[in-house]
Parts: sequence; structure tokens; C-alpha cells
Amino acid sequence: MRPLLTIGMFAQAARLSPKALRLYDELGLLRPAAVDGESGYRFYDPAQLERARLIAWLRRLGMPLARIRRVCELPAPAAAAEIAGYWEQVLAETAARGQLATFLVDYLAGRGSPVEMSATMLGIRYAARSETGLVRTSNEDTAYAGPRLLAVADGVRGPGGDLASAAAVEALRPLETLAVPAEDLLGVLAEAVEEADRAIGQLAASSPEGSAVTTLTALLWSGSRLALVHIGDTRAYLVRDGELFQITHDHTFVQSLVDEGRLTLEEAASHPQRSLLIRALTGTGGVQPDLSLHEAVAGDRYLLCSDGLSAVVPAESLCEALTGSEGPQQVLEELVTRAYAAGAPDNIACVVADVIGLEASADPGRDGGRGR
Repeated sequence: MRPLLTIGMFAQAARLSPKALRLYDELGLLRPAAVDGESGYRFYDPAQLERARLIAWLRRLGMPLARIRRVCELPAPAAAAEIAGYWEQVLAETAARGQLATFLVDYLAGRGSPVEMSATMLGIRYAARSETGLVRTSNEDTAYAGPRLLAVADGVRGPGGDLASAAAVEALRPLETLAVPAEDLLGVLAEAVEEADRAIGQLAASSPEGSAVTTLTALLWSGSRLALVHIGDTRAYLVRDGELFQITHDHTFVQSLVDEGRLTLEEAASHPQRSLLIRALTGTGGVQPDLSLHEAVAGDRYLLCSDGLSAVVPAESLCEALTGSEGPQQVLEELVTRAYAAGAPDNIACVVADVIGLEASADPGRDGGRGR
């Protein structure tokens, strides 16, 4: 048996103060291994260091002690999920406070009014999922959902496709914690996409084939406004008042033929070159995504997806699944089920997000998660 450590020695090893250790003892978070019956002096087993350090790290995250106790009692996978859920909640609350701060700054600077505040205090509930499908042996799709950013990317099949899609989404993720005024949304998002293209260029340079390609569709939120960036054949849909609207335009060879009147939509659906892209992130610079600004309304529902969903599930079926009363996670499950029922010949990535009034919910934020 290893010798016990005094409270001072244990505090130094755990990078905690003796005062904090005494508090954790009183709260039942970290009991000493032994207590001297006469002096009341506490002693700790070196095996307790791991739990002590976990508690310290969680405190640095700002997690309340009661929630830390719950995390410490869970097995590792469940504890990880609990921590992830807590951090998503922090991000959602931070975004809400950021919206309020922006409103107050604008209002006090004479650029806003109390009426605008109620209009901008919106949040989202969201879920993300990515599946391999029934035919593919690898998954090049990436789906991400957070309090301010939604994104789907579909890497072109082959070596590096999965890395390209992941790199594109990863380049946008810093926008989650960046305070962006609504009027700067499009510019900031465009810069992030350029950074994504540079990251893909680095991937291409290090790959034996010398190439890496992905599509990207993403939404970035600020108040009641959202910026949309789109390149390729991943899609964004809006459901408003029970109607489904496709708010992106495919950058494919077949879609260009439809636009020119040389193909019908029915012919395009079965065309042998329907997956041939004419615009995508290739890492070669000069990226030309579509950028647009939209006003969100409480009750709106957004779907971002790869063509593994949109190419096999008809718009009518998408609308039926999206207009139900279930939450984002349940809707995702239904959409993936419908893609599988249609054969799921490709990877499936999708994000569903509901726009809510923040005053209508004490816990805006994640309904599901993210995936690759």
C-alpha cells in the first residue's frame, strides 16, 4: 500500500489549495482517505489525484459543484457526454448574453430601440448526424451544429475526402465564440470560407494524389439574422408556416443544364453526371461561394444536408418529416430512416435546427449533437 499524503502534499500534487480540499470534503466531492482522530488532520491516497484533478478542471470550466458531483459519479463515456452537454449550454447562454450586450450597445449608442430587442432575442435548438449509408465503406460527410453555427460538408469520394470535409467545417468553428455584429456576418463568413479553402489546399499538397475537394453549406447566426454560405451540392432548406423552401442552388453540371432549359428536373435526377460539381472548395484559391443574409423568425426550421439525403428522399417526403411536432433529434432520426428506406447509396449528413424565442425556453441549445 502506498503511503498516504498529507493535505499539503496532496494539494500541491493536485494543484489545489488545502482550503478547496476541505470544501470538497464537506460537500462529499472528495473525501480524505483517512483523518487523524486527535488532530483532525486529513490524509489522501495518491490514487485520489485523478479525481482531484478532474474536479479542478471542471471548476476551471465554471461547472457548478453539484453538477461536478454528478459527473464524478458517472462512468467515463457518460461523464464525457455530460461535460459536452454542459459546455454546449454555456455556449448557448454566452451567445444569448452576447445578443443582449449587442442590443444594449446599439441602443445606448442611438442605433436601436426597445422594440428591436424583442425581435433579436432568438435562439436555436439543433441536432446533427452523419451516417455511412448502406453502400459506402467510408464516410466523407461531416455535420456540425452549435449555438451559432450549423454546417454540412461532403468530401469528394477518394483519399482525403473525409479530411477535406472535416477541415472545411473546422475552419468555421472559431466563429462560434467570435462576437460578430449582424452587419458583419457575411464578411466574416466569407473570410472563414477562404481559410477553409487554404486548409484544404494544405491537405491537397500533402496527399499523394495532390487534390482534396469538398462541398460546404453553413449558417452563422447573430440575433435574428443569419448568414448563409454555400458551394457545391450540399443544401439548405427552410420550413416556414408549413412550407418547405430550398434556399441554396446546386453547383452541379446537371443543374446548369436545368438552368439553361436543356434538361428537366426529372431528367436531371437520373442523369449519369448528376454528381459532377462545377464549384467546390478545392484549395486552389479564388473560391466563389454563394453568400446571402436572411431574417430568422421564431418557429422556422432549417435543414442542412448532403445529397445522400436530398438525392434519394423527395421534397414532399422531406417536408412531411420536417413539419411534424417532434424535436430536431427525432426529425433527424426520421430523415435518416427515410434515406435508408430509399437504399441509402451515399453517405448521409444532416443538421436540423429550430428557431425559438429565447424567452420561451430556459434551455435553448442542443437537442442532439454533431457527427462525421
